[in-house]
Amino acid sequence: MQIKFNFKNFEPSDHLKSYAQTRFEKLAKYLSKNDSPELQVNFEVEKYRHIIEAILTAKNLHISATEENEDMYASIDLVLDKLEAQVRKIREKIKDRHKNKTKVRMDIIKFNKEEKSGPIIEKTDHFEPKPMSVEEAALQLEALKYEFLVFLNAESERVNVIYKRKDGNFGLIDPGM
Repeated sequence: MQIKFNFKNFEPSDHLKSYAQTRFEKLAKYLSKNDSPELQVNFEVEKYRHIIEAILTAKNLHISATEENEDMYASIDLVLDKLEAQVRKIREKIKDRHKNKTKVRMDIIKFNKEEKSGPIIEKTDHFEPKPMSVEEAALQLEALKYEFLVFLNAESERVNVIYKRKDGNFGLIDPGM
């Protein structure tokens, strides 16, 4: 992670620079090197106010935090806490999004009438249904010339099945209703 410091209205000590460097490097554990993260930290002193503004940018990420205190070291810690909380929240959202992806299993079943045995699963396929509206699913079904289409209803966020009826219209199966 690349960290850049800017100082306004004061000359920083080496101890302050090294303290800030070591503290802000803790954010790297939340970010991937592939995202090429950059942290811009602006330090400013106005009379007795010590102001820090931190802007963290990476691939698909842009967060910032500002803190004002009478002590520069305390401001560094408070800004770091704010940034860590925001990064953790974003990571949890991403994890939840990946965790909640619905997978559907489709089996091809073969019935053997001659042997009078039960059905045999011939093939199994797993896929993730794409989110779309009912209208989009109907258009997709029409274009693909399938008999049915399993999709993730974008409005209800549930798995639905749209199928073509014998009269040419469409039927919708929504198991959550």
